[in-house]
Amino acid sequence: MDERILTSADGAILYDPRILNHFDPSRLQADGWPVLSAAPDTAGRGEVRFVEGDEGRFVLRHYHRGGLVGRVLDDQFLWRGASATRPFREFRLLARLAEMGLPVPEPAAAGYRRRGLIYRADLLTRRLEGVRSLAGVLGDRPLAPGEWERIGATIRRFHDAGVCHADLNAHNIQLGANGEVWLLDFDRGRLRPPGSWRRGNVDRLRRSLDKLAGTGGGLHFEETDWQSLLSGYGDR
Repeated sequence: MDERILTSADGAILYDPRILNHFDPSRLQADGWPVLSAAPDTAGRGEVRFVEGDEGRFVLRHYHRGGLVGRVLDDQFLWRGASATRPFREFRLLARLAEMGLPVPEPAAAGYRRRGLIYRADLLTRRLEGVRSLAGVLGDRPLAPGEWERIGATIRRFHDAGVCHADLNAHNIQLGANGEVWLLDFDRGRLRPPGSWRRGNVDRLRRSLDKLAGTGGGLHFEETDWQSLLSGYGDR
C-alpha cells in the first residue's frame, strides 16, 4: 500500500494516492461530497453515509463511542498519538488485510481533528456494490445451508490469518448477490496469535443472531443454520 499524510494545525489525514490522487480534506466531511445518502442495513457505533463524486463511490464513517461511555463522550476519543488513533489504525489494518486477499472494503482515507487531549475521527472506504448485511437478508428470507457454510468458511479465513474482529455481528457481515461474503468495521480489530479469542469471535456472532431473532422481527434463523455455519468454519 502507498500512503500519504496531510497535516494541518489541528490534525492529519492519511490517504491512498492510488485511489484519491489529489486529496481534498473536505472529502472527510459529509457536506464535502456532491452526492450524499444514508447507508441502509447499518447498526452499531458510528455515523455511516454513502458518498459519491468524480473519485467514485465510497462509505464515510464518523467515529462514535458505544455503550454508557458513548452517552457522555459521544464522538470524543483520548489522544495517545497519531498512530494510535482509531482511523489510522483501522486504515492500516484494512490495507494489510486487502493485501492478504481477505474480503474487506478498501481504505481510501482516514483523518482526525485534535483539540488538546481529545480528538474526533473519520474513515473513508470504497463502497462494496450490491451487498446487504446478513441481518438485513435474514429479515427477508432464510439462507441455504451452503450460504451459511460460506459465512463460516470466510470467518475461518480471517481467523487463520490471525485477524481478530472486535465486533463480529450480523450487521458487519455483508453478502453479495453472487454469494460473496465480506466483513466490515475493523475498528479496534487487530492481528493476534491463535487463541481463545477465535471462539469469542464466533460466540459473539451467535449472540448477535440470537438477539436479533429474539426481537420479534421475523428473523429467518434456526439452530440448523448455525450448525451449517460451524460446519463451514471447521474445527475450533
